[in-house]
Amino acid sequence: QVQLVESGGGLVQPGGSLRLSCVASRSIFNIYNMGWYRQAPGKQRELVAGITSGRSINYADSVKGRFTISRDPAKNRVYLLMNSMKPDDTAVYYCNRVPSADDLWGQGTQVTVSA
Repeated sequence: QVQLVESGGGLVQPGGSLRLSCVASRSIFNIYNMGWYRQAPGKQRELVAGITSGRSINYADSVKGRFTISRDPAKNRVYLLMNSMKPDDTAVYYCNRVPSADDLWGQGTQVTVSA
């Protein structure tokens, strides 16, 4: 059973940056398409960035130009660099496969953008 653990969240001011990290308990990132999802209070979980096993990348329109997804298969990690952050980016962020697998949701990491 693979486990995913997210980290790197925190409180940041508008316009600031954070880098999230997701580590897998075993090597999967060369096999599966991976993505970062987020869920804001009262809203459905949404996919904000995805990277395929072939390294093709796509972003939700709301984060395009501000967020960058990357991966390091040697370290079993996927990253999300978030720049020019906005209050609307406030959410719990999760990594998972794309499409998501129910048994891979972790605890997520809280990101709060506030002055």
